[in-house]
Amino acid sequence: MSNETITTVSPHVLSTLPYADNSLEPVISAKTISFHYGKHHKGYVDNLNKLIAGTEFDDMPLEKIITETANKADKTQIFNNAAQTWNHTFYWHSLKLKGGSEPSAMLKKKIEASFSTVDACKKELATAAMAQFGSGWVWLVLDGDKLKVVKTNNADLPLTKGMKPLLTIDVWEHAYYLDYQNRRADYVNAVLDKLINWDFAAKNLG
Repeated sequence: MSNETITTVSPHVLSTLPYADNSLEPVISAKTISFHYGKHHKGYVDNLNKLIAGTEFDDMPLEKIITETANKADKTQIFNNAAQTWNHTFYWHSLKLKGGSEPSAMLKKKIEASFSTVDACKKELATAAMAQFGSGWVWLVLDGDKLKVVKTNNADLPLTKGMKPLLTIDVWEHAYYLDYQNRRADYVNAVLDKLINWDFAAKNLG
């Protein structure tokens, strides 16, 4: 018998951060990124791979796993870990160094048609973030031909509701507690003013 070690390659891998772990300081510290990305996000990916090994989901794309397991009580664990894997990757790209400036002309026009001003859109995002009870996410989405702000609980996401996500803010406590403790509003407003990636939203708008 060969002594060769057989290595199993996991079907899903932790996405690479689009910036260095200290790039978002002082709004989000490298310490928070280290725990949030290196522990929480990685944990969802690892758990997902364990849960789907040997099942009909083990060779499915991530978004298909999410849509196939949404609202199915016997698939809740798979859905939660798949959705949180997707949500976190989307969140990292929703932020950037020196973000928060004016959106591109096309996105700005769309925002103004739906919210009247960019500031009104940011205010609605902040209000929704504060109104989210417990863990969850706040999203700017395209719903039909209109932009909307929506919030989701825990791992849920707009993909399960037929809406197209443009950007998101994570309002689980682990996203901000090391830096802001219970001051969620300070975290959300700092993200909107200094980190939010309108270019990513414009790309998703298409």
